[in-house]
Amino acid sequence: MNFRPFLHTLLITLILMTPGCLDNEADTPDNIENDNVSEITDFDVSDNSDKSVPETDYRQQMRDFVIDISTYSKQKDPDFIIIPQNGQELLTTGGEPDDPLEQDYIEAIDGVGREDLFFGYDDDNVATDEEDTEYIVSLLDIAKDNGVVVLVTDYCWTRFYVDASYQKNTDRGYISFAADSRDLDTIPDYPAEPFNVNDDDVDSLDDANNFLYIINPEVFDSKEEFLESLQETDYDVILIDLFFYDLPLTSDDIDSLKIRSNGASRLVIAYMSIGESESYRFYWDDSWHMGSPEWLEAENPDWEGNYKVRYWDEEWQAVIYGNEDAYLDMIIDAGFDGVYLDIIDAFEYFEEN
Repeated sequence: MNFRPFLHTLLITLILMTPGCLDNEADTPDNIENDNVSEITDFDVSDNSDKSVPETDYRQQMRDFVIDISTYSKQKDPDFIIIPQNGQELLTTGGEPDDPLEQDYIEAIDGVGREDLFFGYDDDNVATDEEDTEYIVSLLDIAKDNGVVVLVTDYCWTRFYVDASYQKNTDRGYISFAADSRDLDTIPDYPAEPFNVNDDDVDSLDDANNFLYIINPEVFDSKEEFLESLQETDYDVILIDLFFYDLPLTSDDIDSLKIRSNGASRLVIAYMSIGESESYRFYWDDSWHMGSPEWLEAENPDWEGNYKVRYWDEEWQAVIYGNEDAYLDMIIDAGFDGVYLDIIDAFEYFEEN
């Protein structure tokens, strides 16, 4: 077969097409330039990468909340006592004992509370695993070594365990309470008198040798019975709720508790949850539900009526302190010596979710 005519034709065709190809570049519309297209694309990519939302430091948000509560309280009463319960990881920057100290947080608090240190971590009246105990102790000792009093609540009722709880905590330099009910609704029958009972006045947390933690009054038939039962004890510190059912205790009620049965003075501290909202509290609105208000999160599956909150939200914080109708302000006005702040470890929920 003779390929010459075919090759001749192909060559002519290529020559004729070449100017057209060159002209295509010139025919690009004036308002669309290749360089500009490239610039727009590069800008979009860069802009998208810069729009990443910074991760919230939930631990620092809780530290700030506690510090603000402390600052506000101590402006009203310099001797007002601040005790956060659990969340001991907040004592250091990374939650480990070898991490740098969170000095502002440590200086803002007078005590730290801890549950289940020796008994009750996995189940009530069961010894806590040694590994868990030692980790928690490594952080609690940071508090103690920096002048912060450590209060431990163990959940046990077997006498051998009760004795062991008090002794182990004493050996560590902590004051403790062996609660015979997770509901914190009873004054234990054993021991017959508080561990390390003393006749000295207790005017500060440093003076205390023991405490009673009872925030649920449902076993008492009346407020009078409840108050009388507490008055008859010799505990150095009493942790109670502001409310007897729906009615807040009065300043006279609180004053009546500040003298032990042996005649010496003691401290009366109010319980207040700041990491969860409770549907049985005075501030609760029946129209509230998850997401409305925006700071209200899911219900705690372990405690009916308790809801996680975005505790850094200003609206929630206004429920807690800063005005005459706020929770903390009611506690201060009632004459309590301090406040025991619960659900400090709420940061764990937000870190996990």
